[in-house]
Amino acid sequence: MATDDFVVSDVVPADPATVYTAWLSSEGHSEMTGASASVEARVGGQFHAWDGYISGVNEVLDAPRRVVQTWRTSDFASDDPDSTIEVSFDEVPEGTLVTVRHGGVPAEQRGYEEGGWAQSYFAPMKEYFQRRARLGPESSGDEGERQ
Repeated sequence: MATDDFVVSDVVPADPATVYTAWLSSEGHSEMTGASASVEARVGGQFHAWDGYISGVNEVLDAPRRVVQTWRTSDFASDDPDSTIEVSFDEVPEGTLVTVRHGGVPAEQRGYEEGGWAQSYFAPMKEYFQRRARLGPESSGDEGERQ
């Protein structure tokens, strides 16, 4: 079976610790993507995102710099192995450069590279963190919000 590996990235207007914390929080992940998520924030913990469309397991948690997860969607064939994402959170003057290295994606699932990550993650994340920055720290109970 042919698979695809690719890298996508974008800048979100919040510090790395805030973005990392939201990524690994059921409430934060749900709010920043606009779809329900359930996250067990521990190595070996399961996660489900986008109303159950995405699922996987946390393999590496390196706060607040990196998350490695197995990743699959309900569009994967039952015999497709899980793909893997490595998400890095690097501080830049505008906030955080979020880089997703997505490996082992079934070749027929190229939509994730060709706009899926941008539409389903980066765009709503940018909007969410911009809104939080405008509203101030009272808008959320998360620690480490960028002012």
